Amino acid sequence: MKRFLLPIIACLFMASITACTNQELGTTGGAVLGGVAGSALTHGSTAGTIAGAVGGGFIGNRLSQ
Repeated sequence: MKRFLLPIIACLFMASITACTNQELGTTGGAVLGGVAGSALTHGSTAGTIAGAVGGGFIGNRLSQ
């Protein structure tokens, strides 16, 4: 249960940021979702979480341009 608490808090924090541009929100949202997906796919591996966050951030940045 603790594994899912941090991503939920991160998503709520991200949603509360209103002064950011669309591109910043896209990058942040992509990184959060990518990190969660990477963690889930690699069963909590740190490397998988980081790789997912980097990939998700890149995709989120590109999609929000």
